[in-house]
Amino acid sequence: MKPNNRNDFPMTATTMAGLEDVLAQELREMGCHHVKVAIRAVHFNGDLGTMYKVNFRSRFAIRVLKPIKNFIANSEDVFYRLAVTYPWEDLLPPDSTFAVHAVLHSETFTHSGFMALKCKDAIVDRIREKRGERPSVDVESPDVSINVHINGHDCTISLDSTGTTLHKRGYRTITGQAPLNEVLAAGMVELSGWDPNTPFIDGMCGSGTLAIEAAIKALQIPPGIFRQEPYGFETWANFDAELMDSIVEACMKRILDRKVDIRASDMHANAISKARKNIHHAELGDDIVTEVIDFTELDPPPGPGTVVLNPPYGERMHKEDIDALYQRIGDTFKQRYKGYSCFILTSNLEALKAVGLRTTSRTILFNGALECRFARYDIFEGKLKERQE
Repeated sequence: MKPNNRNDFPMTATTMAGLEDVLAQELREMGCHHVKVAIRAVHFNGDLGTMYKVNFRSRFAIRVLKPIKNFIANSEDVFYRLAVTYPWEDLLPPDSTFAVHAVLHSETFTHSGFMALKCKDAIVDRIREKRGERPSVDVESPDVSINVHINGHDCTISLDSTGTTLHKRGYRTITGQAPLNEVLAAGMVELSGWDPNTPFIDGMCGSGTLAIEAAIKALQIPPGIFRQEPYGFETWANFDAELMDSIVEACMKRILDRKVDIRASDMHANAISKARKNIHHAELGDDIVTEVIDFTELDPPPGPGTVVLNPPYGERMHKEDIDALYQRIGDTFKQRYKGYSCFILTSNLEALKAVGLRTTSRTILFNGALECRFARYDIFEGKLKERQE
């Protein structure tokens, strides 16, 4: 474990449920220390450069927060009284704007909008008392974004160093229905254990997010390279532009020039058209092969390899139709993908039974509000008895 540095400070990177461990490992590989997994978050320590680097490089973080005040409160009034003691006048210069958003996991505090308002009132009242002026709120593009997190009675107020969330990479110019969150897609690629020296196939690619995230992993592309919006920390008084430039330069030098076999296909020409536009915008046209074809008709290269599918969950399909689709997926795995590790993300556990294959593992992930299973099927060569012998 790296020793404490006097320039280090605690931070929290938020993520999606089920991706906490892969984010923790990523942070360790970036040189963060005192890494501790929490619920939909990972706590860690680092310096200013670490904060910039995690925002620019992380594939699994959604926000990077810098806690500035922690306390216990059992009512809205107590929360306000403790929040107003922070020297907000030192944090917010005159003429600067701010915004507050809140995330709650509490039986006492149940309305995130109201708790954000209580924090906003504390900030406004404190600055008006100290400077005789009222600071301005700007919910769209504030100079300082403030995060309130309440777990039970434990309240943490943090500076949001990220601004626009990191899952909004910037490479998607067009999406289809219910597109995969980019962080979720990156997590699925990581959890699959895919070896970039082997083929990666997404046979139901939609707008191409899984294939693009696979390329980002394989080529070690920092996701921040696609970002259009400034980071939250760029408006902070202590923003070090020279340090940020050096971080970006170092991250760009890590990008690999290698040959990869990544394939994105879909039976719908409209989906492939969208995927191709996104892949082109990400400048990955030489790395991802696209094709209009039904997954069951794909002719994959010999294994080993990895297949990751995000099929329809059946909300707008008859049960017989969705079961038949999942059965065809299972038959295709068994007949065409010997030597492959095959994955399905779905919230339809009944349809998953129709695959007809024994899962190697099942991981709980969330696609939006839907609790899903990320099911793995290892398709072996030959018969079970022969493998055992």
